[in-house]
Amino acid sequence: MNLEHLTRVACDIAVEAGQAILNVYQDGDLELVVKDDASPLTRADIVSHEIIEKSLISDFPGIPLLSEESVEIAWEERKHWTRYWLIDPLDGTKEFIRRNGEFTVNIALIEKGVPVVGVVFAPVFDRLYWGNDSGAWCRNGAEIPRTIQVAHDSRPGQPLRVVASRSHGSKELKVYLDTLPPHECIAMGSSLKLCLVAEGEADLYPRLGPTMEWDTAAADAVVRAAGGKLTTLDKKELNYNKKDLRNPFFLAHSCCLGDCIYPSSV
Repeated sequence: MNLEHLTRVACDIAVEAGQAILNVYQDGDLELVVKDDASPLTRADIVSHEIIEKSLISDFPGIPLLSEESVEIAWEERKHWTRYWLIDPLDGTKEFIRRNGEFTVNIALIEKGVPVVGVVFAPVFDRLYWGNDSGAWCRNGAEIPRTIQVAHDSRPGQPLRVVASRSHGSKELKVYLDTLPPHECIAMGSSLKLCLVAEGEADLYPRLGPTMEWDTAAADAVVRAAGGKLTTLDKKELNYNKKDLRNPFFLAHSCCLGDCIYPSSV
């Protein structure tokens, strides 16, 4: 199946879901609940999930789907999947609740453990990122899409631009930052952190805290398509559809930084 076609459809669906999220955002009636894992869930999460699930199943009935808000799918079934959609209907729910606009709709296509299509849409900013084997792009509103790439030089004499989570700091991250050469920190929410790396606006995003596969897959595909990497602390690329859907700690970065970003211990 043509990845360009899959990407175009996923972009349209992400924008549709994002508009539904904006309707809830502007209405203000969140219907907030707390899930068993203590993470927040709003009416917007559910509305977005329903739009994406219905549309993808209708357009691509042969491709299974895993979403943060779907019924848990047993490993005994998932382990046979070679291609599937991996969805986070509303990434950055805490930012949504805080009303700072830094939340996204994430849709990824995974093939044999690798994210090969990624779509990230930020509804408040009307900003769409996407990537596949042909490259990576960003579009603001109705503007003509522009190609994006990670930074390709180390900016000699300039501080390293490190993007960090606005809502999920950790002691491990503080220790890690102390090991880096001179740097400046950029605070951002949701998968927009990864997109800053993809478009060359940040050099490094260290995530030394818990994430799930659906949190990273779409933006991971965009970063890879833009020439960057998401690697574990022992320099292995992230892989998907593991028995345990939790991600290890990882670093998102351009390829020009070398080994200086890898800690000897954290």
